[in-house]
Amino acid sequence: MRWSVLDAPLDSSGRGRGEQRAPAALRAAGLLDLLGAADAGTVDALVTDPVRDPETGVIGADQVRRASRTIAAQVTELLDAGRHPLVLGGDCAILPGTLQGLPAGFDLWFLDAHLDFEDGSTSPTGEAADMDLSIVTDHGPAGVLDREGPLVDPDQVHVLGHRPLDRAAAEGREALRVAPAVHLVPATRLRGADAATVGRDLAVGTTPVWLHLDLDVLDPIVLPAVSYPEPDGLDWADLIALTRPLVRSGRLIGMSVTDFNADEDPDGRHAERIVHSLAELLAD
Repeated sequence: MRWSVLDAPLDSSGRGRGEQRAPAALRAAGLLDLLGAADAGTVDALVTDPVRDPETGVIGADQVRRASRTIAAQVTELLDAGRHPLVLGGDCAILPGTLQGLPAGFDLWFLDAHLDFEDGSTSPTGEAADMDLSIVTDHGPAGVLDREGPLVDPDQVHVLGHRPLDRAAAEGREALRVAPAVHLVPATRLRGADAATVGRDLAVGTTPVWLHLDLDVLDPIVLPAVSYPEPDGLDWADLIALTRPLVRSGRLIGMSVTDFNADEDPDGRHAERIVHSLAELLAD
């Protein structure tokens, strides 16, 4: 597979957190060399406005919209050139722009500890990373993207590795917003041998797949350097067992990697672990 690494240092808090420095940290840990990847450069994806927009409820809405536009253009260009984009965030707010750059008719594997299905009124933070999955399925705030309608049909979305929530509890209300057609596979079903089984079952088919990896799907014991860690997650072996069947299937057209907080990794050891795991995962 011919990979091209594209940096999208979007931190949707507008405060310049460590996710903004994640692409540079992963490059410094040797990602391009280990993958034998081409350098696709950096898109203008910075969000520096920490103010929550009153219309959409999204922090830095104009800058998020601009970042999505520029990410989409670069992803489209890479795909048209026969490359496989590897988009390095930033946080999950890179997802709408990334998917906006894809041709119609793809499945989305969404690996995340969280459901990311808030909207501009329910999100406690106003960060677009709270609502990226709702935006791309057309259940989020209107006006964040340049186009209307879903970027991916909810029935083509597989949310993998989220932590189960009690829908009756206050913290579980987000789960009630998730479109019923979205396929949910919680982390409790993806540990040990079950990860490989689920991966093999999901990899069957011919539809192109985009793989979105929010690194907080991993347990904080193995990767604490994320902004919103959640206990009871996957370990590295689970993650690779789950996703390797997709790589081997030939269906994978590209991947996004988000939520590595480089500020929480002063000696670079977590960046190195991420890079080596990506190389293992994406090896031909």
